[in-house]
Amino acid sequence: MDLRRAAAVCALAGPLALAGCAGGGSGAPAPAATAPAAVTTPVTTPAPTPSARPAGPYAALGDSYTSGLQVPPQQGTPKGCARSGANYPSLVAARLGLAGPDFRDVSCSGARTADLAAAQQTSGGANPPQLDALTADTRLVTLGIGGNDAGLMDVLGRCALESAKHAVASALTGSPAASGATAGAPCQEYYTAADGTDQVGRRIEATGPKVTEAVAAIRQRAPRATVLVVGYPALLPADPAACTATLGSGVAPGDLAFLGREQQRLNAVLRQAAEGAGARFVDTYAPSAGHDMCAGEAERWVEPPMPAPGLAALHPNTAGEAGMAAAVLAAATAS
Repeated sequence: MDLRRAAAVCALAGPLALAGCAGGGSGAPAPAATAPAAVTTPVTTPAPTPSARPAGPYAALGDSYTSGLQVPPQQGTPKGCARSGANYPSLVAARLGLAGPDFRDVSCSGARTADLAAAQQTSGGANPPQLDALTADTRLVTLGIGGNDAGLMDVLGRCALESAKHAVASALTGSPAASGATAGAPCQEYYTAADGTDQVGRRIEATGPKVTEAVAAIRQRAPRATVLVVGYPALLPADPAACTATLGSGVAPGDLAFLGREQQRLNAVLRQAAEGAGARFVDTYAPSAGHDMCAGEAERWVEPPMPAPGLAALHPNTAGEAGMAAAVLAAATAS
């Protein structure tokens, strides 16, 4: 087995076991207190015009991409939710001049749609049902959720393992370990059922109705609020070859393309669920083009499997949260 491949596989699989998005109820790992924060190029979030400025109160609901896993400064309770004072809800609230009782961030690392209506257990205690942050007076709600329901972080870990198995088999036989249309994508083959069904796609499609129900529950509790469903920024570039320097040969190019398609499928499902329930969808994928985890440290919005010191693998960094905030602000202030 190629040592570079082995190192890349270990780098990818290792952080996934701890990544906040992968956890169902255990929450995020404690941020590294002694590690210095990475230096990133800040993204300026535009201030809305006064006439378009939405009023509070504002409530932010969601998972680790919303909470800002390990993005400094970490604050709030329970600590297992890993909320950042520089996550996109905090940046949006600051731009809108909302603070104190007019801004509630109840997002939590590892959250699924079920955690909106029920308490979520984390390593630092229980996070109350996120919907409890809403009242009849709430005027703005952002909801960033769905990735954990679809199990995408688990899929990323499985792809690393399948690539490793593929490499070992190829070394032993001297020929490709797989055959057929998915020969260059062992993980895609793993998730393809005997009848040809895409098992990851099935999970993603099943997530849509859950998000629709979540928006309906939000509207019931906050009937006068503008509801924004926030999508996920790009994890991978359009061209898998652009990841060679970051991942080496740790994941087969075909599987990188497969993962990219699945993420875009998730965003499409979230858009459909949001618009079908009368909410707005916030596209963070398009503005993050060129800022994926395989971009340079100064350009990326999402950290790679071996992240910069103090940051979380496969999660947004400071620049990523700022970029997402800019997209949310644009949607919140749109006429």
